Amino acid sequence: MDPEVSLMLCCDPSQALEEHQMHVEIANRFNRQSFPEIEQHIESLWSDRVAREPWLFNGAKFRLHSALLSVPDEGDQSVRGDKLSNVSVKPNPSSVVKLELGLTCYKDYLGTNWSREARNLQSHGQDQCADAQAFLSQPLGVGAVMVTTDGDLVLLRRSQRVAEAAGLLDIPGGHPEPKMVCPGVREEDISVELLQGQERAVISEIFSSVCAEISDEVNVPVGSLSKPLFLGIALNHTSAGRPSAEFFVRCSLPTQEVRDLYRRGGPEAHESTDIMFLSREKMLQVNERAPLWSELCPSAKGAVLLYQRVMPDQ
Repeated sequence: MDPEVSLMLCCDPSQALEEHQMHVEIANRFNRQSFPEIEQHIESLWSDRVAREPWLFNGAKFRLHSALLSVPDEGDQSVRGDKLSNVSVKPNPSSVVKLELGLTCYKDYLGTNWSREARNLQSHGQDQCADAQAFLSQPLGVGAVMVTTDGDLVLLRRSQRVAEAAGLLDIPGGHPEPKMVCPGVREEDISVELLQGQERAVISEIFSSVCAEISDEVNVPVGSLSKPLFLGIALNHTSAGRPSAEFFVRCSLPTQEVRDLYRRGGPEAHESTDIMFLSREKMLQVNERAPLWSELCPSAKGAVLLYQRVMPDQ
C-alpha cells in the first residue's frame, strides 16, 4: 500500500454505518501524553508561527485515541484501532463503532504530528507507552465521498496557499468542532469534563460536520445532502498517522448544478481552485498505478480506498 496512507478501520462491503451505530467515550486518559521537553517544543514552534502569521488562532479539536468496531450478535469481536494497523471486520446491522476521544488543539498538532520531531515522538511513545501515537495530537478529521444524482464523485483541487497538500486533489472535509458542543464556552475553557455526558451531541457534531464541510467547500445546500454513512478511518502518514473518519454522502443535485454552485463560491472557496468529477466506474479503477493517484492528497487516497471496499455498488 502507498506509504502515505493506511486504513485504521474499514467497514465490510455495503455495511457502512449510520449515526445511531456510532458510540463515543470521552475521557482524560485519551488525551495526548506529555513530558516537559515536548511542551517546550510545542510552545516554541507556536510562538514562531504566530509571529510570522499573526492571524493564526488556536482551537480545540477532538483527539482520537482508538476506535473499536464490534458485532454484538456474534460475541466479542471488537477490534482496537490504536496500533496503526489495517483492519477489516464484518459488521451486520447491529454493528457499532466506538471512538475513544480526548481533547487536543491546533497548536499541539503543529508541535507534534506536523513537527519535524514527529518520528522521534513516535519512537518515544512506542518505548515509553507501547503506543507510537501517545505523544501526538491526533486530531480527528472528517472527509466525504460525495456523489451527485448523475453518479459522479466530487474531487477538489486544493489551493496553492493552503498549508498542507497544496495543489493536490482532495475530497471535501475538515474537523468536527468541540466548540459546537459547548456553545458560549471559550475555546481555551473547553474541557473533557464539559463534554462528558454529551456523547450523543459529540456524535451528532461528527456527522453534521461532514455535511457542513461539503456545503462550505462545494457550496451546495445542506438540505441537498443525505445523512452521512461512516465508511471507516484512514491515517495520513505525511502527518504522522493523523486520523480522518471518512463518510459517504449522496447529493440530490445533478453534476452540472453542483459545478455551477461551486463556481459561484462558498464560505471556504479560498481553499480550492477547481472542482473535478469522476464517474463511479473510474473511481473504482483508481489505484497506485493510475496517473490520477499521484495527484491525490493522502486524505483523498484513504477515502478512495474505503469507498472502493465499502461502497463498490454505490
